[in-house]
Amino acid sequence: MRYSVYYSENALKPLKKLDNASKILIINWIDKNLDGCDDPRIHGKRLSGNLKSAWRYKVGDYRLIADIIDETVVIHILETGHRSNVYTTGYKPSVRNKT
Repeated sequence: MRYSVYYSENALKPLKKLDNASKILIINWIDKNLDGCDDPRIHGKRLSGNLKSAWRYKVGDYRLIADIIDETVVIHILETGHRSNVYTTGYKPSVRNKT
């Protein structure tokens, strides 16, 4: 099964504000490593605590917070941002993913 990547509005808004070099780095990384992959978990790490259903991906100094939805073979990018503040934005990941 190949996973598709979708972006939330909370992920797109900060991505659009980044400088072009960072934006290209992140988009190329997603295209290369997540879009169409068989297992998106090999590139990321599961978060803990309140965010335990979400996954983190490191791209340089930036972090992508994503929900992996196995039932529909989708990676939903919830948040993008600099590593210093991406975890404090207050989004709520879904609880569908129990793996």
